[in-house]
Amino acid sequence: MSNPQTSYEVRTASQADIELIRELCMQVWPQTYSSILTEEQLAYMLEWMYSPASLAQQMNEGATFLLLYQAQTPIGYASYQALQADHFKLHKLYVLPHVQGKGAGRIFLTDLLQRIKELGAHTLELQVNRYNKAVGFYHQMGFTIRETADIEIGNGFYMNDYIMQIAL
Repeated sequence: MSNPQTSYEVRTASQADIELIRELCMQVWPQTYSSILTEEQLAYMLEWMYSPASLAQQMNEGATFLLLYQAQTPIGYASYQALQADHFKLHKLYVLPHVQGKGAGRIFLTDLLQRIKELGAHTLELQVNRYNKAVGFYHQMGFTIRETADIEIGNGFYMNDYIMQIAL
């Protein structure tokens, strides 16, 4: 879907876009998480979630990936998946640091919400690090904190997250 007023366009990604998703991730993750996670945990999580094999597996297991473009330039990525017919999970939503706070994330999430509503979603949940400034963004978008979770992810690392949700 494109938004002519802002020159943003959201496209569904495929396995051919895995390298682009990884490139975008490497521009976002270090800046987003370097003050929250140790270098070791950041490296572990990048390999765990963003290796080419991991991204391909996520797609093969039903995750839909989206790419956000501004004036034909990729500036963000997201992924979501149905957990039940009417309950979806937002796995990822990131925009490049230079467009954060300028409405790109709001446009991207609004587009994603419309897509899953059309698929029959009544609820969308997500996990976000408790210290990630995106918590405020999700609150502004109407999400509420359902619970606090410390999730063991291997190698002695934990994700210290809020599980947030929104009714659609």
